[in-house]
Amino acid sequence: MNGGLAKRIVPCLDVKNGRTVKGVNFVDLRDAGDPVELAWQYSQQGADELVFLDITATHERRKTMVELVKAVARNVNIPFTIGGGINEIADADVLLNSGADKISINSAAVRNPKLIDELAKAFGVQFVVIAVDTRHVGNQNLVHLNGGRIATEHETFTWIKEAQSRGAGEILLTSMDHDGTKIGFDCGFLKQINDQIGIPLIASGGAGNQQHFVDVFKDAGVDAALAASVFHYGEILIPDLKQTLKQHNIEVRI
Repeated sequence: MNGGLAKRIVPCLDVKNGRTVKGVNFVDLRDAGDPVELAWQYSQQGADELVFLDITATHERRKTMVELVKAVARNVNIPFTIGGGINEIADADVLLNSGADKISINSAAVRNPKLIDELAKAFGVQFVVIAVDTRHVGNQNLVHLNGGRIATEHETFTWIKEAQSRGAGEILLTSMDHDGTKIGFDCGFLKQINDQIGIPLIASGGAGNQQHFVDVFKDAGVDAALAASVFHYGEILIPDLKQTLKQHNIEVRI
């Protein structure tokens, strides 16, 4: 079995003021538990990686993120990415030194694309995940910022290509139209992007059942699929999901 080819299942934990929260289309947040406890459970269940997005909007954020990273690093033995409020090299440095495996940037990269070059140069391409929130607007897909609330002029594919050229190691693409809806991933659009980039693509937004994961791996060919509420509320259990994927001849790490 070629480990590099195994598809990854990635629970995502949105963290606000130290608690995991989940909403629909990025609003109506409700509590989903202690992030460190959830992280430990997911690592036991067989998650391949974890993503933590700190959506705390306070000046204390860096301190709370560092505490979270240290606690997670002590408790889980799978790679994890942390994002939210990383605006400069120093933010990334302290998080990677506290135990995070990768950092994710979104709005900061759009506002200052050179940050991608700087991070890739400072830490290596493999540490830099560029998160992209996209939404259909008219006949095009546009990058959105601030949890999908602010539309930009950036066409999504053009921005992803630029991010790749500047040193992004992975793209985490969230379809805002699908996020929290449980209607399935945006497979057509994900395939379009995946076919034209040379770095791993993580699909996010829309997972509602196991078949949706089968579809996104089969139809879009993505490297990883990310979800939140279906895992947090036990609607999909990772061991069951991996067995289902295996039955569909999709290679996963059991």
